[in-house]
Amino acid sequence: MPVLDVPGEVELRGVEPLADGGRYLGDPEEMLARCMPLLADPDRMRGIGHAALDVLRTEPRTDPDRIAAIGYGTGGAVGLELGRDGVSLRAIGTVNATTTGRPGEAAHIRCPVWAGVGSEDPIMPPAQRNAFTAEMQAAGVDWRLTVYGGALHAFHHPPVDHPTVPGVGHHPQHAQRAWRDVVDLLAECLPVTEETGA
Repeated sequence: MPVLDVPGEVELRGVEPLADGGRYLGDPEEMLARCMPLLADPDRMRGIGHAALDVLRTEPRTDPDRIAAIGYGTGGAVGLELGRDGVSLRAIGTVNATTTGRPGEAAHIRCPVWAGVGSEDPIMPPAQRNAFTAEMQAAGVDWRLTVYGGALHAFHHPPVDHPTVPGVGHHPQHAQRAWRDVVDLLAECLPVTEETGA
């Protein structure tokens, strides 16, 4: 059961990750310099997502009717853009990426969308979350948003021994909860059955 852009733990459910999010950007300035322009360019995110899907579809174990996009941060934003571009996905799940798209394009999303975000995330603040939920609701998307109380941005990432972007911090309880929510989304939208062999 291949899934686009997921963390390594997903293999525990018999899911094959296409990408593990790439290399870790430890320098806060490098991370912002690389991610912020990408987040501002929906066409570039879609290009990256479509290229990843092309690779995924060549994997012999891939069932083209059972693909989900799960991502943390920028990877989640790429998954949302694939949905807005009309890609047939079974689910979209994102942690820390309640990004909005161009007007009207969310109507092309044809699968459930789950998003998780920290209540104290300065990169995805309440106004951004509200814009995201308004976009999903106006488009008639089957969506849900989980706000994790007291969590900052990138709350899923274990602590590091170097400077981080202000507003970033690990929250071990919510990291586990968000992972369970991702697994629940996959179980709901990509159920494991004898027929699927997954």
